[in-house]
Amino acid sequence: MYRVTPFLSRFAGALLAGAVLASLWVNLAPGSYYDAIEFRLFELSLPAWLSPLPFGLTPLWLVGEGLMALFFFLLGKELWEALVLERGALNGRAAALPLGLALGGMVGAVGLWAVSLALLGPAAGLATGLAGGVGWQVPLGSDVLLCFLFGRLVFGPGHPALRLLVLLAALTDVLALLVLGLTQPFATLRPAWLVLPVVAPVAVWYACGREPGPQASERKRRLRQALWPYIAAGLTAWVGVVAAGLPGALGLLPVIPAIARTDRSFGLFAAFEAMLHDPLNRLVRLASWPLTVILFLFGLTRGGVDLAAFGPATLAVLASLWIGRPLGLLGLGFGLTAVLGLRLPAGVSRRDLRAIAVLMAMGFCVPLLATGSVLPGGALPEAARLGLALSLLAGPLALLALRRSPAAGTSA
Repeated sequence: MYRVTPFLSRFAGALLAGAVLASLWVNLAPGSYYDAIEFRLFELSLPAWLSPLPFGLTPLWLVGEGLMALFFFLLGKELWEALVLERGALNGRAAALPLGLALGGMVGAVGLWAVSLALLGPAAGLATGLAGGVGWQVPLGSDVLLCFLFGRLVFGPGHPALRLLVLLAALTDVLALLVLGLTQPFATLRPAWLVLPVVAPVAVWYACGREPGPQASERKRRLRQALWPYIAAGLTAWVGVVAAGLPGALGLLPVIPAIARTDRSFGLFAAFEAMLHDPLNRLVRLASWPLTVILFLFGLTRGGVDLAAFGPATLAVLASLWIGRPLGLLGLGFGLTAVLGLRLPAGVSRRDLRAIAVLMAMGFCVPLLATGSVLPGGALPEAARLGLALSLLAGPLALLALRRSPAAGTSA
């Protein structure tokens, strides 16, 4: 039984601390809060061919579109290893059930979003705000950090259900972020810039990332272990993604497959990876403490919840996450096990799967990114953000109703 890295608990604490401070600030002094997160750090006069890049850099943009790319790099790294490494959690046929559960939860969330708007929208005058299904990307994501935090308390630190929960939350978050990027309005895209996130990973893989042959020089072997080529390729890919008009949080994902890595899977977010010296794991360790600060700043800039912002979008978010996601996840999960004969992981019962569905009803990080890009400005994003904050109550409720006895889990 492997130990999970302590990074996740620290990250979750930093995220919650930033969100709590932001919520106090926005309710006590909303004017100064919004002035602070939207303060123009500096202005740039850019030529037309660089117009997708932000000409006024604000803390809100810098953290959400820039620094948070490091967090999704961490999630992408874990999922990539689970996909390609032998005995990885997503390798081969093992991917069918987690992928089905994640997609089922996402489809259920979108379905309830549409139903909720159909019922609430006309009566609340949302015809101009959320007509035509606008905003359906908001409830797609979950929150891997908070799922781990509460899942560890519900199941115990070593229970197999905790590993399945973390896998589903990470998979859901990355898929939701990809959907958010792929559904950006075509008019705002600059596809020519996508050459950078394609060429940079290919170039760094050819120069450094691929396994050197037996006749390779010592210089070539040292270059493969150096970090600066991968960092340069990551920055290049990020610039291309942002300039193309896609979410900057996606910017480092293309370079992950090109980075030299170990050839064994030690489990999702395994603490043992701290002992590994391949470039991919070294980059993650290098980013661990900066990510603690970044997640605090993300909570501070995006997690401010106005308690007076309750509206139809709040109810739509709650219905999507509390009803739609669990129904979709359980419906497809039980269907896959019954129709296709797929089995739950060893040690995970149907009762555990129901507990996982409740915990997956929390949504925060990726949904917060979505509210800023797919909802029209004004009261709607504030109301949706309140719904996301209320959805986190699923964690304490699951803890009260579903907590296992200490003997149910073993130390991990």
